[in-house]
Amino acid sequence: MKFQSPRGTEDVLPSDSYRWVHLETTFRRIASQFGYLEVRTPTFEDTNVFLRTAGDTSEVVTKQMYTFIDKGDRSITLKPEGTAGVVRALIQGNLIQQGKVLRASYITPIFRYERPQKGRLREAHQFGLECIGTQNVRADAEIIIATHAFYEAIGIKSTVVKVNSLGQEECQSRYRQVLLDFAMPLLSEGTPEALEAARKNPLRLLDSKDPAMIEALAKAPSILDYLEPESKGRFDELQRLLTGAGVPFEIDPKIVRGLDYYSETVFEVQSTLLGSQSALCGGGRYDGLAKELGGPVTPSVGVGMGVERALIVLEELGVELPRLAEPVYVGAMVDGGIDAAEEVARTLRRTGRSALLDFEPRKAPKLIARAEEAGAQWLVLIGEDELASGSAAVRNLQSREQVVVRREEVAQWFAHSSR
Repeated sequence: MKFQSPRGTEDVLPSDSYRWVHLETTFRRIASQFGYLEVRTPTFEDTNVFLRTAGDTSEVVTKQMYTFIDKGDRSITLKPEGTAGVVRALIQGNLIQQGKVLRASYITPIFRYERPQKGRLREAHQFGLECIGTQNVRADAEIIIATHAFYEAIGIKSTVVKVNSLGQEECQSRYRQVLLDFAMPLLSEGTPEALEAARKNPLRLLDSKDPAMIEALAKAPSILDYLEPESKGRFDELQRLLTGAGVPFEIDPKIVRGLDYYSETVFEVQSTLLGSQSALCGGGRYDGLAKELGGPVTPSVGVGMGVERALIVLEELGVELPRLAEPVYVGAMVDGGIDAAEEVARTLRRTGRSALLDFEPRKAPKLIARAEEAGAQWLVLIGEDELASGSAAVRNLQSREQVVVRREEVAQWFAHSSR
């Protein structure tokens, strides 16, 4: 039987892995530039970590979580997002302290049971930034600025940052009722389940994928009209900071995000190249999340960026990402030359160069063909003459030029020639 990868998952093969490596390297560089240090958390968590934070009315909890009972009769969930696990880890590690600001980054797989489509998989990957321990709106701006810097750095410039404010709980409570009243005529024509879900959290309506609901809500009152003066001032200041940083943005009162822990600032970075799944990433402020996980009240803000979605957009844009360093292919044409070839490969590796050793002696044309298949630009050949003279033939596979170099000087030749 020939096995296949599970539906909704994708293998990353050598022909594509360099693209992932480039995005990961760039993300780590940007995160480091802004002072965000990497945190690694388990692939699975106690299910309550997500029930208490994502919200029991969110689609993530009600439909998408991979949850199972382990052999110790514990309910375990593969993480559907990265933030809750990071905050849980920081609380457990006693790192969250009054007056202390933590900047954390992460790279993680996430798991959601949903219908696979372009930009939406059952196992996906996420980059994240979390600024924990400050109410200052400059932290909200910093997260958005760093996110924008990442997309600029990898070559995605056709994006729009959409920002909104959900205000504080009092504002949200008032607006939930206003929104529910507005949508009730349409909801009364739908299923009892949809009506019950809307009553539990009317803000989820703004995240609806139903065309009729989207059309109806286009005329709905804006949550921005219900903001308290403090929240309105924060939102105005956020816009000023983004403008000053040169980050283009649009105000979109329909942005609410799919998790219930958000308050105040929420945002998405969108691309028209993703079709219906237009969000490259999203984030916002989550001041109550740490308390839900047993920690102190800790104002925080963060973002989660979809890796697969970024790769889709880069491909649509035709952006060529830099490949990993091309290896030097090292081979011998005679039996006795393999040991000498291996010594050359070891010397190259000690100087930091990638060297790919052919284990079998082959004729020059076959060595050239194998080197080209491996993506090498250079081939080091050891034939009968080279073996006898203590030398090696170094061949440029693009220009076909070839020079003979003393074997012990091959690594030095590459270094001095800047090849």
